[in-house]
Amino acid sequence: MFRKMILVLISLIMTAPIFSQNPTAMDKINTSAGDVEMYFIGHGSLMFKVNNYCIYVDPVRSSGSYKNLPQADLILVTHEHYDHLDPDLIRDLRKPETIMLCNANTSSQIRWAQSMKAGDKKVVNDITIEAVPAYNMVNMRSPGQPFHPKGVGNGYIITMGNRNIYVAGDTENTPEMKSLKDIYVAFLPMNLPYTMTPEMVADAVMSFKPQILYPYHYGETITDKLIQLLKNTNIEVRIRNLK
Repeated sequence: MFRKMILVLISLIMTAPIFSQNPTAMDKINTSAGDVEMYFIGHGSLMFKVNNYCIYVDPVRSSGSYKNLPQADLILVTHEHYDHLDPDLIRDLRKPETIMLCNANTSSQIRWAQSMKAGDKKVVNDITIEAVPAYNMVNMRSPGQPFHPKGVGNGYIITMGNRNIYVAGDTENTPEMKSLKDIYVAFLPMNLPYTMTPEMVADAVMSFKPQILYPYHYGETITDKLIQLLKNTNIEVRIRNLK
């Protein structure tokens, strides 16, 4: 009996998710408002922290570990798909003063959240949040039915001090994206059939020219292709574990 229990414990340890044993990776950028720490939780889930103020984007427990991460001051949700919206985790991250901004479909599920649509801007704790369009033009669930219809989901431009961080959500290289200005850091999705190919990502960033590009939500897409496409540009491509 004792030997059987030991074998079960060994099996549980060996099959535990690796990410639960490792700290969440982080990069830092300088802004006039202070250093911004960018945490790469996984897939489409990110956290930004400036002056101990914590902003979560699309927090989803299945994307990575939230162990030892703080509760949220601000939560941004791009759209209501299961890999971007996790109501149970949002409940755990919420504090009495937490603010949540999201698209309309998400606010119908999280009643205390505030809805935003493309073009809307809100200022929270001296941080400006602008909602921008996120949609498919090419990739369709079925004829005439895009995976992400126009007018449903959001991307967000988060302005902290003198830096604009663009988190695109699930989208393709839309005209609105390609016309963006003064983006310092961009997070762009790169997986088919739902979002973009490396070629589409490269086409977008060569138009709006962020200084730093993080492909995210990229699944099994080969990121080396994107690096090759942008090797002769001034755009710094950073690959992190954001499958």
